[in-house]
Amino acid sequence: MKHKYTVGSGNVFQDIGCEEPDEKLAKAELAFIINRIIMKKKLTQKEAAQILGVDQPKISALKHGKLSGFSMERLFLFLGALDHHIDIVISHKSDRVKEKLVSIAYS
Repeated sequence: MKHKYTVGSGNVFQDIGCEEPDEKLAKAELAFIINRIIMKKKLTQKEAAQILGVDQPKISALKHGKLSGFSMERLFLFLGALDHHIDIVISHKSDRVKEKLVSIAYS
């Protein structure tokens, strides 16, 4: 029996028809990285909240992917507060994967 499936675009937010899918994906990737750093540092939500200058419910929202209250700039500030440096690279569209407007790499 054959199963029908659709090949995704690489951006789930685009695939389900969200507005501004590239921004949503970038924010999700940044939140994933922030949560990973918090885990690596073995911080409690309360400790992370203190470092990031927010209350604990904001850390919970970040952990659970509820990102509507977070701008990209705010997520960048969080990374800085967690002792990480951010490099932004602008390149010509033909040099990048055409379907993806924003790419995030973590090392």
